[in-house]
Amino acid sequence: MKNLVFTASCIALLASTACTPATDSIATDIVVAQREVPQFAVDPGWPTLPANWKLGIVSSVAIDAQDHVWVLHRPRTLEGAEAAQAAPPVLEFDNAGNFIQGWGGPGIGYDWPETEHGIHVDHSGQVWIAGNGTEDQILKFNSRGEFLLQIGSRDSAGGNTDPLRLGGPADTFVHAATNELFVADGYGNQRVIVYDASSGQFKRMWGAFGSTPTAVSDTEAERPEGPTQFVQPVHAARVSNDGRVYVSDRGGKRVQVFNTDGKYLQQVFIGRECEAPECGNGQTAASTAFSPDVEQRFLYVGNRSQAKVMVLDRQTLEVLDEFGHWGSAPGEFGTLHHIAADSQGNLYTTEVTPLQPENRRVQKFVFTGFATKD
Repeated sequence: MKNLVFTASCIALLASTACTPATDSIATDIVVAQREVPQFAVDPGWPTLPANWKLGIVSSVAIDAQDHVWVLHRPRTLEGAEAAQAAPPVLEFDNAGNFIQGWGGPGIGYDWPETEHGIHVDHSGQVWIAGNGTEDQILKFNSRGEFLLQIGSRDSAGGNTDPLRLGGPADTFVHAATNELFVADGYGNQRVIVYDASSGQFKRMWGAFGSTPTAVSDTEAERPEGPTQFVQPVHAARVSNDGRVYVSDRGGKRVQVFNTDGKYLQQVFIGRECEAPECGNGQTAASTAFSPDVEQRFLYVGNRSQAKVMVLDRQTLEVLDEFGHWGSAPGEFGTLHHIAADSQGNLYTTEVTPLQPENRRVQKFVFTGFATKD
């Protein structure tokens, strides 16, 4: 790949997909620029944790409006002497990796999850926490860790069509334009469910292809278009600026795209050839993130079992590039879990590898510019 140098007249390409050419030669440069893909380099020293604090399995990461990075980990996965050094489950860092605050855990008025799974910071700075396993609730806090709202309750799953009770929700995302909470529900159920982000009132739900959510038969996996329903776990749901909902159907090895009302639009398979045990547990599309330009030209997909981040054209879902492989060194991945992007184009990833202390981490991949596609 060769590096691309942008002319001043086309710097706008970093924030949109077009700029006005003055000559034919500049127009040619624009065509080339639109074929470029973002490049990244790992920052091995990021972040700085307070002395004597330890991270357990790190499950999720989110970015707020100040580009602060919020990390969710599982303190109870630490054992022995390390357990006494466990950091609080919710940690906030600035963009440079300096520690700001930590909070979370059991408290009065809410059910803290036994297995911390997903974190999201919405446009108002409120922090959403989801658990998995037998956890059937979502929690909302303000940025200081003060409890605001609980949706669902522990061990109260009612099945795929129950509008009030969740089933192992994996992750959340608040769409600022409508103030709606989109939930990947997830480990017990197989659906996307939407609530009012202020009141917690149920709005709507759907399964794969926009259908009524039900359980899926294993025999459907060989269909050219994949199973008729999401396959556990439905791992993340993220909403783009233009109102498209990108659902990480991890068990189904695909990302499906909908409008905000649940109308199916398109899908892309991620590592469909990946099969257990030769390829991890055979599940791939674990999480998505968007590039920070206004058009959000690029979609990033965290590929769990193939241990890489994939770069897609968000509109066409064409795979443009990828990076990463299995390992514990900086820039490598254990069990890749969640992914997020900041306003500068940097990416952050988490891993849930239980037996490798080196993989109990959040990694920062610094955006270094664009390079031409091979």
